[in-house]
Amino acid sequence: MAEDRNAPVIVIGGPTASGKSALAVDLAAEFGGTVVNADSMQLYRELDVVTARPAAEDLARVPHVLYGVLPAAERGSAARWRDMALAEIAAARAQGRVPVVVGGTGLYLRALMQGLCAVPAVPDAIRRAVRDRLRVLGGEAFRAELVARDPAAVRLNPGDTTRLTRAREVLEATGRPLSEWQRDTAEGPPPGLSFLVLVIDPPRPALYAAGDGRFVAMVRRGAAEEVRRLDALGLDPDLPAMKALGVPELRRHLHGDLTLDEAIGLAQQSTRRYAKRQVTWFRHQLIGQHGCHTISSLYSPAQRDAILRLAAAELRG
Repeated sequence: MAEDRNAPVIVIGGPTASGKSALAVDLAAEFGGTVVNADSMQLYRELDVVTARPAAEDLARVPHVLYGVLPAAERGSAARWRDMALAEIAAARAQGRVPVVVGGTGLYLRALMQGLCAVPAVPDAIRRAVRDRLRVLGGEAFRAELVARDPAAVRLNPGDTTRLTRAREVLEATGRPLSEWQRDTAEGPPPGLSFLVLVIDPPRPALYAAGDGRFVAMVRRGAAEEVRRLDALGLDPDLPAMKALGVPELRRHLHGDLTLDEAIGLAQQSTRRYAKRQVTWFRHQLIGQHGCHTISSLYSPAQRDAILRLAAAELRG
C-alpha cells in the first residue's frame, strides 16, 4: 500500500489529549507511513515535555517530521507550516511512504486541505500597535472592539489572542475583515492530493480527565524545568511559544507568584478550555463532511484493528 503513490494523505485531528499521536503511530506503522506534525506548539524546539511531543519509542518506531524545527524566538504561521508540510508530504510519497498528518491546530489542517486566503502582508508597525491595544484593553474588551467592526469575529474566544490579533491586524492593514478575505480568496486544495480524514471526538468528561492527568504526568517528567530553560532565554512573552498550554502558569510558579499545585490547577483549566474550543471547531469544520470519519471516544489500542481496517479500505480506494 505504501507503494501506491496515489494513495490519499491520512489526516488525524481532534482535541488535545485525545490520543491522536498514538493513532498516528499505529497507522504509520501499519501502512509504512511518515508522521507529519500539525500541532503549532510542537513545532518549537524548546517545547518538548510541555507539548507532549512523541516519546522516544514512537520516534524510533516510525519516521516523524516537523517536530521541534523552529526556535521559540520565531513566530510560526499556517502559511509557513503548510509550505513545510507539503514539502514533507512530497518527500514521503517519493519514498513510497504514506503521509500521516496529525495535530489539533485546526487552522493548519484547513490550510493544508483547503488552501489559504491571499491576505497582504501586515506591516510590523500595525502588528505592534494591535498587540499594544490588546495589552491595554484585555481580551474581552479587545474582542468587543473588534466585533463592532467585524461581526464575524463574534465566533472568536476572548482568550484566543492569536486569532483575535490576527483578525484585527488584517482589518487595520487592509480595511477588510479577515472573514471576507477567507471567503473570497481561498486558493483551494493542493493539486494531486486527496485526504482520508479521521477526527477523534470523545465525550468531554473523559477528555478533560485525560488532559488533567497528562499535565500532572508532564510535570513529573520535568515540564517545570523545561519552562525554566525557556524563561531564561528572555523572550518576548507575546511570542506563540510563550503562550503554549502550561507555559504561562509554570512561569508564574517559577517567578514565585503561584505554588506548583496552583500552577497545575490553572494549567489544567486552560487545557480544558482549549480542548472545548478544539471540539467545537472540529464539529463545525470537519465532522459531518464527506470523507471525514469520526472516532467517538479517546483512542485506545482496543480500537486499533477496527480503525486499521477502515483506513486500509479507504487507502485502497
